[in-house]
Amino acid sequence: MTQPTQSRSVQSLMDSSGVRFGTSGARGLVIDMTDEVCFAYTSAFLQVTDAQPGSRVALGMDLRPSSPGIAAACAAAIQQAGLAVDYCGSLPTPALAYYAQEQGIPAVVVTGSHIPFDRNGIKFYRDTGEITKSDEAGIATAEVGLPEQGLSTPLPAINPAARQLYLDRYLAFFPHRALAGMRLGFYEHSSVARDLLTELLERLGAEVISLGRTDEFTPIDTEAVSEADVRQAHNWAVEHGFDAILSTDGDADRPLIGDEQGNWFRGDIVGLLCARHLGVEALATPVSCNTAIEKSGVFKQVVRTRIGSPYVIEAMQQLAASGARSIAGFEANGGFLLGSNLNKEGRALNALPTRDAVLPMLTLLVSARESGVKLSQLAAGLPSRHTASDRLQSFASEHSHRLLQQLASSPSARSGLLGTLCGVPMEMNQTDGLRITFANGEVIHLRPSGNAPELRCYAEADSQDRAAKLAVECLRRVKALEG
Repeated sequence: MTQPTQSRSVQSLMDSSGVRFGTSGARGLVIDMTDEVCFAYTSAFLQVTDAQPGSRVALGMDLRPSSPGIAAACAAAIQQAGLAVDYCGSLPTPALAYYAQEQGIPAVVVTGSHIPFDRNGIKFYRDTGEITKSDEAGIATAEVGLPEQGLSTPLPAINPAARQLYLDRYLAFFPHRALAGMRLGFYEHSSVARDLLTELLERLGAEVISLGRTDEFTPIDTEAVSEADVRQAHNWAVEHGFDAILSTDGDADRPLIGDEQGNWFRGDIVGLLCARHLGVEALATPVSCNTAIEKSGVFKQVVRTRIGSPYVIEAMQQLAASGARSIAGFEANGGFLLGSNLNKEGRALNALPTRDAVLPMLTLLVSARESGVKLSQLAAGLPSRHTASDRLQSFASEHSHRLLQQLASSPSARSGLLGTLCGVPMEMNQTDGLRITFANGEVIHLRPSGNAPELRCYAEADSQDRAAKLAVECLRRVKALEG
């Protein structure tokens, strides 16, 4: 084993590199995610989780061009700690998380999820699931030993067991050939799930047509779908006559689901429909999600949280401690977290308390199939509440925080930005960012991204067009104000 020659604090590396924890893992520019930084983060994670020498650590990654190099540094840190690298290759983040959970081992996944390709990240999992915010604090304050050489090592042969376990999870839960006769378009781009998901859908009986596969990394943000992807989905629907169009973000923990007309579902509506079909009773979801969740009357308990899977997971744990059964959570991006084991018509589904794209996709498709309706009709009967979101990119976090402080503390600042756009503000919620509810029921929610220098705007109104207009117009005014 290579002996450490230098002790470094992770906090000092965070400060010098700018690589730090956001709402979901450590993120930073690729040029800043050096072997030293990635080795140190992984070493600190193994310290905090008390990984025992001789045990295994699952390692996986997405399809970003920078991911293999980062994974090689993580592998070196695992080996230096006296642990074995269980290398699972390129696969969805939830697949690796599920494998680690079922094997009772920690996991490291190299992924930047949906953020641009010039950035990347690392997510860490205990044998019980995602690390907590207190774990993140422990990693940040850790002192690690960095060897003079050996900060990177060749990746070992791929163990296919994690991929197979993830496939088997869904093949065992959903009925045999549950999707027979369905014609599905799969916008593959650079999704790490593109081969696995195609195999799964076909084994469930669907015909799958590949759309838009690329060898160059494409950042797909399921909360802020580009106008080009909106138009493309409509064109594909007209051209091919699909029953649905499917896609994911880069690491396949967030779904993108389009109906037979090529209209993309909002992620929070996907979550609501998925939870309803699965018979979920207790739900945890961020404050940014559609108020149709409560207004629908579907769930016995709904807990609102800050944005980010660690907060949703914490709320699900609290629900379980209070005696709730049939627990789930989801975010506005559509990522679905299953907080308890489920049993439906004699078929079992184990809990997976991390964001997953595959479960909500399959659930909505099966729900439409079993109900004998088109995908676009699944939301019929839900309260008429519509959400939209947009973002300002390259908008420094300090600018976002300063703006939100001004808006929260000054009625004149709110009036100066919003004017008569929505009418009279009636309620302000600062659970995460600034969420303003107006007398007419409309909502504008501004929040700095936790993963990138972006300001996000979530809007809610009685129509989709109105919600979209509010999100776009609010950010246009912010941009003009910041000038």
